[in-house]
Amino acid sequence: MRELHHFGIPTNTHQKNENYMAGAKLYVTDVGDSPNRIEWLRFEEGSPLPELLKTTAHIAYKIENLKEAMADKKNPDGTIFTGVWIDRGIHRGRRCTDRIDAV
Repeated sequence: MRELHHFGIPTNTHQKNENYMAGAKLYVTDVGDSPNRIEWLRFEEGSPLPELLKTTAHIAYKIENLKEAMADKKNPDGTIFTGVWIDRGIHRGRRCTDRIDAV
């Protein structure tokens, strides 16, 4: 089972109450402060995070077991799913995993 956690949107615009993640060279907002569960991501030059995350919106879900959740995932044409998943560990008491797909 999965539960929507947030919508992540890259931006170049400073957002109110950003938190800085030095290792990622990233400013990020808290989805708990957004009535629509939006996470704004503003990257500094030289951020080591994937280019796809820096340029493409994503949807993140809370799941209990990543391996189980991905076990039967395939693209509509039957090929193996190639999306990017990021297991971000525990967030607000629950495991948080991001799936990043190009649109």
